[in-house]
Amino acid sequence: MATNIGMMDAAYFVGRSEILSWINSTLRLNLSKVEEACSGAVHCQLMDVAHPGTVPMHKVNFDAKTEYDMIQNYKVLQDVFNKLKITKHIEVNKLVKGRPLDNLEFMQWMKRYCDSVSGGANQNYNPEERREACKGGKDVSKKPTRSSTSTGAPPKSHNSRRVDTPIPNSTLPPPPVKNTTIDTSAYEQQITELKLTMDSLEKERDFYFGKLRDIEILCRISTMSNIPGIEAIKRILYAAEDDASIVEEAQAMLLNNENKEQEEEEESKSDSQKRKSIVTAEVDAAANTALSPRLKVSDGSDVHSSGSPLLISW
Repeated sequence: MATNIGMMDAAYFVGRSEILSWINSTLRLNLSKVEEACSGAVHCQLMDVAHPGTVPMHKVNFDAKTEYDMIQNYKVLQDVFNKLKITKHIEVNKLVKGRPLDNLEFMQWMKRYCDSVSGGANQNYNPEERREACKGGKDVSKKPTRSSTSTGAPPKSHNSRRVDTPIPNSTLPPPPVKNTTIDTSAYEQQITELKLTMDSLEKERDFYFGKLRDIEILCRISTMSNIPGIEAIKRILYAAEDDASIVEEAQAMLLNNENKEQEEEEESKSDSQKRKSIVTAEVDAAANTALSPRLKVSDGSDVHSSGSPLLISW
């Protein structure tokens, strides 16, 4: 049995017309498209032809219109596959969508399988009788088949008189073709203006890019790295994204540098004041130790003149 058929098998090269004629002749239907069998009811009956009595036809719905009803038919088909140990995978989600190619491929596999089992036909099988147990099967059986409609002779007319119909004159000149040319001058003018605008924008872009490039080269000089604002400029130049927080970060860097400079200035002033006080104290001490005797005597005279009781006794 052809349960596993490769994609390069001859079964997948069978045309649509051959598939449709096989379905219509086997089941006495009147399908015009392969995707009309997407409900799964046709597949179930084809398996019933290959294995009579295996398919519970009372569960098959030939009147399935919604995907839910179609899926129920494919569940019946899957149960039959499991019973017969057929390993063919049924892509239900694709088949119920009614896609022509998917339904054609699966029907090609069905034909190949039925041909391998029963030679593609069962003379003792009555498809109309078997469909009577299905939901909507009677209505399908009442529809005329393709073979009956195509082989039927056209009705004869009771009037034997021949009616001559006038033959249209094929030499008449063709109707005049209207001039459908479109004035594209306005569009061309707009295109020209857009090109000029683009050129000016590119020049302006190149100008400012050159300025930024010069600033970058200047910031890379080693003597410029000690300047406080250089790091903030680099932060803005090398920013990967356009974010307003980058400018705030650069401003914060400048403020931190200013605060550090002020603190350093205050520390230097306090140090200088301390040094001055220490120096003045040392100078005063040295002056006291090096004071002359004459200055000391003068200091004593100042004491005598002050009227001290110790000096009045003599």
